[in-house]
Amino acid sequence: MSMRFWLLFILTCLPSLGRAAMVEERVKHTHEGVAFESVLVYDNAVTASRPAILMIPNWLGVTPQALEQAKQVAGKEYVVLVADLYGEKVRPKDSEEAKVAATFLRSNRPLLRARANHALDTLLSAGLTAGADSKRTAAIGFCFGGGAVLELARSGREIAGVVSFHGNLDTPDPGDAANIKGAVLVLHGANDPMVTDSDVLAFAAEMRAQPQLDWQLVSFGGAVHSFTDPHANTPGRAQYHEKSAKRAFALMHQLFREIL
Repeated sequence: MSMRFWLLFILTCLPSLGRAAMVEERVKHTHEGVAFESVLVYDNAVTASRPAILMIPNWLGVTPQALEQAKQVAGKEYVVLVADLYGEKVRPKDSEEAKVAATFLRSNRPLLRARANHALDTLLSAGLTAGADSKRTAAIGFCFGGGAVLELARSGREIAGVVSFHGNLDTPDPGDAANIKGAVLVLHGANDPMVTDSDVLAFAAEMRAQPQLDWQLVSFGGAVHSFTDPHANTPGRAQYHEKSAKRAFALMHQLFREIL
């Protein structure tokens, strides 16, 4: 074959050699006798150390949609653990099963906090080989997960910050906000029927009662529950809102650039 052929072959193949590869690495772990399976998501073409982000998904748990969302968040900037808080034997097939699983944990906040802390510990240990920097950690959550990362913060965990996307805001003891060590960013759909105006006002009062806290509450006009989820399509209740989703993720990245 001619030299020209091999030159063209090499030039054609070169771009693929440096192409990013998003890895989904299953991580099995155990807490208080319950077996879990979370998923570590990262770009293995990046060799530099990156912040470690705990991601607690919506009430459906670790799903293909949650993993795709994690890839978008991770990019080249972060190592993300999509946390399993239910246990590997609990994989909701629909919203009814998800409601049962989420209610079980939300009705036992000490257990919810313990599992969220354990998930963060799992990220910090499993993420080392992926280039995660254990000294730069944050957590994000969606819907059920948004409420869960707020409980993680209220538990007093040393973490740079938490971001709640259309998450539950209530907590049994608002005084636990005194335990929060890092920044808090709440991204809320102003028309969310699942997180009421009274919930929002109570959360703001909880935060204001602790003047030392670094916190933000952003309400997006026209957005309802699950506004960052492209698969949500229940008008007036849970629906994707592209403009608000883009702005919300931009605010997350802005905060992380500041604190991580």
